[in-house]
Amino acid sequence: MKTQEILSRYAAGQRDFRNINLIAANLRSVNLSGANLSGADLRGANLTGANLSHVNLTQATLTGANLTLTNLTSANLSAIDLSNVNLSNAYLNDAIMPNQISST
Repeated sequence: MKTQEILSRYAAGQRDFRNINLIAANLRSVNLSGANLSGADLRGANLTGANLSHVNLTQATLTGANLTLTNLTSANLSAIDLSNVNLSNAYLNDAIMPNQISST
């Protein structure tokens, strides 16, 4: 799916983008807050400055992605490999991180 198409669908209220292919997509400074990107392929994607707060990224592939200055507040990053992902100055408040144990 092309970047413009996902942004149009998001603007129309769609939030379910499970297993979407966004390899090397330029998503710089986009707002996808609250979207479901579980299983998405975001290898090499540029998400610099994007708003991904409250996004579900469970089992997404982020190898080589740039998440510099990305808002990941309350995002679900469980079951993903964050090695080779640029998280410089990313906002990770209340994010669920890989291998994080939740207490009930």
